[in-house]
Amino acid sequence: MIYWITVNYYSTELIQRLIDSIVEARDGAFLPSIHDAIIIINNSLDDQSIYKLQSSNILILDSPKNIGFGRACNIGLNWVYQHDPQALVWLINPDVILPKNSLVKATDFFEKNPHISLLGTVVYTANGELEFAGGEFIRKTGKIAELKSLSQELQTESYVLTDWVSGCSLLINLKKFNHSPQFDEDYFLYYEDFDFCQRYHQQGHLIALTHEIQVIHQTSSITGQYPALKIQQSIYSYLLTLEKYSDQKVLFYRLFRITFASLFSLIRDPEVSLSKLKGIWLYFQRLVKLK
Repeated sequence: MIYWITVNYYSTELIQRLIDSIVEARDGAFLPSIHDAIIIINNSLDDQSIYKLQSSNILILDSPKNIGFGRACNIGLNWVYQHDPQALVWLINPDVILPKNSLVKATDFFEKNPHISLLGTVVYTANGELEFAGGEFIRKTGKIAELKSLSQELQTESYVLTDWVSGCSLLINLKKFNHSPQFDEDYFLYYEDFDFCQRYHQQGHLIALTHEIQVIHQTSSITGQYPALKIQQSIYSYLLTLEKYSDQKVLFYRLFRITFASLFSLIRDPEVSLSKLKGIWLYFQRLVKLK
């Protein structure tokens, strides 16, 4: 059984479109009971429009406030694990559309590959351009990259193992976990999917990407509304990630580069530069709290 988890932040229309695509992906045969459900974590409590989507198959769980992506997903993951620890969970962005037959392909994949714990899908933009075809991490330099082209192996094999996969469309095989998998709550937005994959890889879980399952993502239709916050959180989360997964030399080098570049461009592009500096300041505030 598949449970979809998506996070609402003033995204009712997008989530309605996502639900419609899920229905079409099942050829119109919608889920028979709450045991196969779409779970919406509501991060915008004053957004009353989201409740019009609630039904016997669509569950809405309120967060106490806007707690970010990872923490919100944790609420859904805990709910599913309590009700069905053998389930298949599909974390999916509100601004994603599932092509037809996606669900059949997902269940078929895990029937053939039950040893995979976390599975990413290839992501295309609405224009048909390739947005995500695997994640790469170069520890020596601190580079965290999204691959934009299909490797030969990915095109010919059922799956390839990869460093990390995007939380935009991430399937979790709960059968491989003896507890509810969790995102690190130190992250508010960005890089939480990278951290999620890295932590569970270190525990022996297999992280894979398949081209057999594809989704369409209308890029940045939500976070693009808040560009300053997007930059700020991206910088903070990147530095936090380097702290956890690279050595201090790499962290200090990247921190110096980001700081210098932000100060250098402060007059030319003050809005972007200030957002980056605020992200750096957030990171330093965290360090002070730890001391």
